[in-house]
Amino acid sequence: MKQSLGNKTLLPTPVWVIGTYDKNEKPNVMTAAWAGICCSDPPAVMVALRKATYTYGNILAHNAFTVNIPSEKYIKEADYFGMVSGKNTDKFAATKLTPAKSALVDAPYIEEFPLIVECKLIHNFEIGLHTMFVGEIMDVKAEESILGSGDLLDISVFQPYTFIGANAKYYSIGKELGKAFSVGEKFKK
Repeated sequence: MKQSLGNKTLLPTPVWVIGTYDKNEKPNVMTAAWAGICCSDPPAVMVALRKATYTYGNILAHNAFTVNIPSEKYIKEADYFGMVSGKNTDKFAATKLTPAKSALVDAPYIEEFPLIVECKLIHNFEIGLHTMFVGEIMDVKAEESILGSGDLLDISVFQPYTFIGANAKYYSIGKELGKAFSVGEKFKK
């Protein structure tokens, strides 16, 4: 029997670090978990942020952001990025990570992170406490070391992780279970 848990955000979410420039062109990053892919044509992602975040204004000012996806190796840095504001902290200096200038969008990315998504802002709209920013994917950059055959991500090497907001914990992503659109074949008629 299932137990009702109410209308809560109990779902696992990705751990993404959003890169922006502020009004003085200082690179800034913040960790965000209310995020995901939202369209395949055009390829687009969304991230939901509160107006109180420094990144909120930066995205609107530059119409761009990057999604920096950390591996488990960078869990401490990504966690820190969500603990302090870039308004009064240089997060790159504190973590000794390297901001890199995107050639495609007006936003920085983190050189050391294995997967980067460069996005041009195409929509934003309010949903309750958050504003959803939709970014068209202009390019995806991946370290060769995390790529498997056919230039696809090898999750076992990449090792991204998820966040569960209800208990404020991070979890690794598990083993491969099967090929999508294939393991369910036996139920097709």
